[in-house]
Amino acid sequence: MHDAHNSAPLRLLSVVIPARDEEGCIASTVEHLHIELRLHKVPHQILVVDDGSTDGTWDVLQEVKGRVPVLLPTKNPGPFGFGRAISWGLDQIQGDAVVLMMADESDDCRDVVRYWHKLNEGYDCVFGSRFMRGGGVIDYPRLKLFLNRLANGFLKLLFKIKLNDTTNAFKAYRRETIDGCRPLLAPHFNITVELPLKAIVRGYSWTSIPITWRNRRTGTPKLKIKEMGSRYLFICLYVWLEKYFSRGDYRRDSQALPKLAWKADATQTRPSEVRRGEPLP
Repeated sequence: MHDAHNSAPLRLLSVVIPARDEEGCIASTVEHLHIELRLHKVPHQILVVDDGSTDGTWDVLQEVKGRVPVLLPTKNPGPFGFGRAISWGLDQIQGDAVVLMMADESDDCRDVVRYWHKLNEGYDCVFGSRFMRGGGVIDYPRLKLFLNRLANGFLKLLFKIKLNDTTNAFKAYRRETIDGCRPLLAPHFNITVELPLKAIVRGYSWTSIPITWRNRRTGTPKLKIKEMGSRYLFICLYVWLEKYFSRGDYRRDSQALPKLAWKADATQTRPSEVRRGEPLP
C-alpha cells in the first residue's frame, strides 16, 4: 500500500458497467446506483457497455435512459469480451475518476460512494476486498471461493503485496491512473488483474477497503473458470516481467521525467505545466 499523494480535486465520477445478456437486472442496477450517488451528492455518469447482447438488454437501456439522464448506453462494436468492453467504456468516459462495476447487482452501490470519498483523499486507486475485516460474500459458490483464495494467495506471493482480493473486478481509479496503465492487453476477465497489478507495479498510490458481494439472483454467470486459467496466468506473468525486468521504464516517475525533458527541449514549457504520469508521445 502506498500513501495518498494526489491532491487534485475530483469533479465527476464515471461508472463503467459491461453488460452481456443482462435484461433481467440491468435496469435495477442502473437505477439503484443512480439513486445512491444522487442521494450522496456524487456528480456522476453511468456508462453501460452492451457487449454483444442477444437478448433485450439494449432495449431496456434505452427505456431506462428516459428515467436516468446520466445514463450513457454504448455498444462495444466488437470483437467482444469482458476486457474489451471495459476498454471500450474507458475510452468513452467523461469523468476524472472511474469505478468498474458488474451489471448483475453483485456489487453494493453504497461501496461506490465510499470509493469516491477514498479517491478524494488523494489515492490514485482504491481496491475493494471481500476478504478483509468488514467485508463479506453472500452465496459464493464453494468451488469458486476455493479457487479465488488460491489465486489471490498466489498473487500476494508473486508480487509481494498485501492486497488479498486482486481478482475482484469492482475497483476505483483516477483517470490518470488508467491512462498510465495503457495499453490494456487483456480481452477477457483477466483485465480484472491487469489493471490493479499494473497500477501497483507502476507506482500509483493505492489503498483497500472492505466491500460486500452477493451472488447474482438473475441471469447466468459469464466467467468460465476453465477458460480463464491460462489467460490469468499470462497477464500475471506479463506484469511480473515488467516489475522485475523493465528497469522501471513504465513507472509513474519514469513516465514523467522523459516527458519533462522532451518538453523543455522542444517548447521550453515550464515544469509545472507537465502532468505527472502521462505516457510518452
